[in-house]
Amino acid sequence: MRSLQDYIPIVGEAVINQLWQLAGNLEGLKVIHVNSTKAGGGVAEILSWMIPFMRELKIDASWEVITGNDPFFGVTKMFHNALQGNQVNLMQSHVEAYESTNRSNAERLRPVLEAADIVFIHDPQPAMLLELCSNRRGKWIWRCHIDASQPYRPVWKYLRPRVERYDASIFSMSEFSRTLPHPQFLIAPSIDPLSEKNIDLPEKEIKETYRRFHLDPRRPILTQVSRFDRFKDPLGVIYGYRLIKKSVPVQLVLAGGGADDDPEGAEVLRDVKLAAKDDPDIHILLLPPDAHRTINAIQRLSTIIIQKSTREGFGLTVTEGLWKGKPVIGGSVGGIGLQVINHHTGFLVNSPEGLAQRVRYLLNHQTKIRSMGGKGREFVRENFLLTRHLREYLTLMVGLRRGFSSRLAAAE
Repeated sequence: MRSLQDYIPIVGEAVINQLWQLAGNLEGLKVIHVNSTKAGGGVAEILSWMIPFMRELKIDASWEVITGNDPFFGVTKMFHNALQGNQVNLMQSHVEAYESTNRSNAERLRPVLEAADIVFIHDPQPAMLLELCSNRRGKWIWRCHIDASQPYRPVWKYLRPRVERYDASIFSMSEFSRTLPHPQFLIAPSIDPLSEKNIDLPEKEIKETYRRFHLDPRRPILTQVSRFDRFKDPLGVIYGYRLIKKSVPVQLVLAGGGADDDPEGAEVLRDVKLAAKDDPDIHILLLPPDAHRTINAIQRLSTIIIQKSTREGFGLTVTEGLWKGKPVIGGSVGGIGLQVINHHTGFLVNSPEGLAQRVRYLLNHQTKIRSMGGKGREFVRENFLLTRHLREYLTLMVGLRRGFSSRLAAAE
């Protein structure tokens, strides 16, 4: 098991000392995070390291996962899509499925949630729990990981009364924040550089990954790692790849998996396979949620990382690619723009044609690939590692304990 001391060679001793200093104000504090899945997706990844490190800092931290059936997760996926701007048909049966599942989870979780000093509720799925815990004694924070910059109004009109009662909310970017009657904080997500997904790998293991997935090491490899989700635009990536292949013999890897709270993944995967047809240079890899080391190796053997999303809360796969010294070509949306600094750590694009143009440019300028990769790794070291993320959560909790009521910008 890793300790915070293990990160000193990466971030420096002063950074770790600062975490201990902040946590000295929080010893014994009972903190609970609640989300909707234990595996799959960025929220589960973040909580898997955040809880142990909060405990190491002597905070009484724990993680609860709500349970639900297919109708519930169908509704919450609809909420997710609507917050990111899609028009959906919200019906009374959807509302009943959402509310009945939150009520049943409240029956199970109420004693621990009402006794907590601070409760972090992640995303819309468990957002109703607050109003179902009337004897709560602590502070409750709604953490929205979604690009909520242009929500579909009928759904936001339903969700807003659920979240405006919280004591505070957290968004990844200022553009995502909404008009709410409580303090709002900006905290960007992060990666763990010593996790199985990001730690340095032996060259032998990377070479074995070429063989395992029948990839040709002599030709450029373009990779997008993400859930099979329409907002990740995998079909647009395939279209862009076909434009590139007219002049450059590239290979495309689309690697991803599902999550318990994402019922649309199978349908999107089916569409992706149809679009790929029988092209032997398109490698569609459906990986289990714990295939972290495999994803690590695939990203490291890739020439360029792609994340051509049309909406994106943050995009941890962008961070992962930059940390591995790869230029990233990403959709010019949401949190990708926090990480891909156009012409420095990669390129931002708005179409498959733009993707194809930027890939061809980089493949014709190999020194640019190396220089962008180096800048990207240092950019992540300075801004998007877990130590910064943990420091901002600790700062927020200290602020809540001391009773501030004004806005605090905890991240750029």
